[in-house]
Amino acid sequence: MSFAEDTKLAAALAEAAGRIALAVRASGLVEGRSLGDAGDKAANAFLMPALRQHRPDDGILSEESEDSAERLSHDRVWIVDPVDGTREFAEGRSDWAVHVGLSIDGEARVGAVALPDLGIVLSSDPAEARATGKTGKMVVSRSRAPALAEDVAQKVGLELVGMGSAGAKAMAVVRGEADAYLHSGGQYEWDNCAPVAVAQAHGLHCSRIDGSALRYNRAEALSPDLLICRRELAEPLLGAIASAQARV
Repeated sequence: MSFAEDTKLAAALAEAAGRIALAVRASGLVEGRSLGDAGDKAANAFLMPALRQHRPDDGILSEESEDSAERLSHDRVWIVDPVDGTREFAEGRSDWAVHVGLSIDGEARVGAVALPDLGIVLSSDPAEARATGKTGKMVVSRSRAPALAEDVAQKVGLELVGMGSAGAKAMAVVRGEADAYLHSGGQYEWDNCAPVAVAQAHGLHCSRIDGSALRYNRAEALSPDLLICRRELAEPLLGAIASAQARV
């Protein structure tokens, strides 16, 4: 399959799964945490068979499906989060997302992130335009911001802004609403595979917070930390992170 075909599929799947989740919420028949679970499961119930139909020879890793070591035998593995930010989704907020990513040989190569409440789908198509102006902002988790974020932000002169899902935060950088996204509190591969694929395609720096490469389709799906930022900020941010950690 070509890069363009995979990207088109990822975007179509993310957009459709987002519409399904919105319909679940709009029904008004489920509330609270149960609404988050229902949206997750409904979107996943669509994504899994759709991927198997369109890419039957690829592996799949989804937050909402039982994992299998079988995926480790594949070079191409779709990594999906049907509703990233279930809390925000259930609260009726807009900062949640649908992630459809494709890891090829352990790298996030293709991805689409839907922001359904905003009617937006961003993908790894490099032709998509994005804003380029500096904002002076760094997005972090609104509920569990990493402890080093305040120190790092102060060192590089950025204002911290709390936001919901990982996908929403990453896309804020892609869309030019923030200059950086820092996370150090622990994630899984489905939290950042698609966002990283999109961000990289749009020319942003993506790495672990020690500067090392992000790797996917590993036996243990934990993905502990993440930095997505404008390329010119990568060196000062990584330096500030290393300095802050050295004092701990």
